[in-house]
Amino acid sequence: MDKETALFMYKKMVQIRKFEEKLYQLFLTRPMPGSMHQYNGEEAVAVGVCAHLNKDDYVTSTHRGHGHCIAKGVEINGVMAEMFAKKTGCCKGMGGSMHIADFSVGMLGAIGIVGAGIPIAAGAGWTCKYRGKGQVSVAFFGDGAANEGAFHEGINLAAVWKLPVIFVCENNVYGFSTHYRRTMAIENIADRAAGYGIPGMVVDGMDVKEVYAESGKAVERARKGGGPTLLECKTYRFMGHSRFEKSAYRTKEELEEWKKRDPIKLFEEFLLKDMKLKRQELDEIGADVDREIEESVSFSERSPDPEPDDYKKYIFA
Repeated sequence: MDKETALFMYKKMVQIRKFEEKLYQLFLTRPMPGSMHQYNGEEAVAVGVCAHLNKDDYVTSTHRGHGHCIAKGVEINGVMAEMFAKKTGCCKGMGGSMHIADFSVGMLGAIGIVGAGIPIAAGAGWTCKYRGKGQVSVAFFGDGAANEGAFHEGINLAAVWKLPVIFVCENNVYGFSTHYRRTMAIENIADRAAGYGIPGMVVDGMDVKEVYAESGKAVERARKGGGPTLLECKTYRFMGHSRFEKSAYRTKEELEEWKKRDPIKLFEEFLLKDMKLKRQELDEIGADVDREIEESVSFSERSPDPEPDDYKKYIFA
């Protein structure tokens, strides 16, 4: 990758991490509507994949969707205002954390129902193929979703119709509180691709360079009419399943071992040692993101609440 791409991806990863850290602070210190499921530790997956996508490509997300939104290009102000349930939010304050969407950049939505985005991404992939403009669709989902019927139905249809869809499984080891090896008899979820006659790849989801490289092959294949790919990114969430969860089902030692491979720190090491970037360049990006996040909070605090009858405006198109 060139320097411009590397810095773009680094900034996106830092934006996601600092956004999530700010949210955690906000939920601790003030009344905030709804709940949240944080993406800390998984930034390399969303950023590595979305770096290949165009504005008119489609993405379906999960209940852990803030990172996907930011990686796909949803404005930080819009995402933060949605967390505050404000009228200026990307869903007019009516979606909240688990339903963030912005069709203007191809973000079809975060979906709280496990696995539900997979067949929707297949449908978006059919649209891409019908239009014939080289668009692709990406479905992000967790390891728990790989045991849902929607997983099998969505991938099967995409394979049969050779749809331009990249199915990205973010295997963060735990489906809620259950280790994925307790719910399936295989080590790699990507091995299931063979049952549908499509490529399956296992990727180090903590290394944005590897995610970028392998997802690039899948996106290129899809754009050229080669059909879908199942990409399994081995990653780990640093926070609990949802806000303030204590995660008693995993050990402190396990968490600390994964944190040694923090995707942002790994990428920083690469940028400094291999790409010969200056520490100051990275620090300036961090400072810019800090200002951006603080401005998004101020923007959200100043924004008006939705009116009680506003929901009527968005029922029908």
